[in-house]
Amino acid sequence: MSFVDLTHPFADGMPGFRIEAEDGTVTEYTAEIRPFLTHEESESYYDGESAFEVTEITFQTSVGTYLDSPYHRYPTGRDIGDLDIAELVLPGVVVDARGLEPYGELGVDALPTDGDLANRAVLFNFGWDDHWGTEQYRSYPYLADALIDRLVDEDVGLVGVDTINVDDHRNPSRPAHTRFLDEETFIVENLTGLDALYRESFRFFAVPIKAQQTAAMPIRAFAEVR
Repeated sequence: MSFVDLTHPFADGMPGFRIEAEDGTVTEYTAEIRPFLTHEESESYYDGESAFEVTEITFQTSVGTYLDSPYHRYPTGRDIGDLDIAELVLPGVVVDARGLEPYGELGVDALPTDGDLANRAVLFNFGWDDHWGTEQYRSYPYLADALIDRLVDEDVGLVGVDTINVDDHRNPSRPAHTRFLDEETFIVENLTGLDALYRESFRFFAVPIKAQQTAAMPIRAFAEVR
């Protein structure tokens, strides 16, 4: 047994999503990591015999490699804290989606024709993690409507991508988020390192902290290769 880390580093100033206001103003969301209490500041509390750092992180929860719960799309959907661990540790399969241009659609033909996809984590490797931290990362391929419908019909448990969004950000209807989260097919975005899992038998882990009233949450995504 071995493990493959599929998570981008959670770092100060890391790439996050952008929101453009009607006046054209663009706000980019990221994480801020800083000491809440430094070793030097804490030393006096322990008579100089020990010292500790306490770290403070400020972030909106859709940042880094993260999991979307149904509550992200639907006000009455289950939130991150409602999800069972068993729903987030699933047998996985990687789909080779490399070779598409920015804003290219991935069709149904990309899916494997052998094997049952029910209750599996289906992870799409566009090769877009190579662009992490660059402007190119924000112009990415995505799943076609027909592929979204097929994944729902196949009753997959989770869909993961190595892009910043499973949907085309130019489409306000967000069909992937709408269909998947309505069916409680969970979504993981900003994966990395999927190349290592081709032709491997593995379980995919997408477990966040048990945060209540929370729509999404960063995770330490990894695969257990058997």
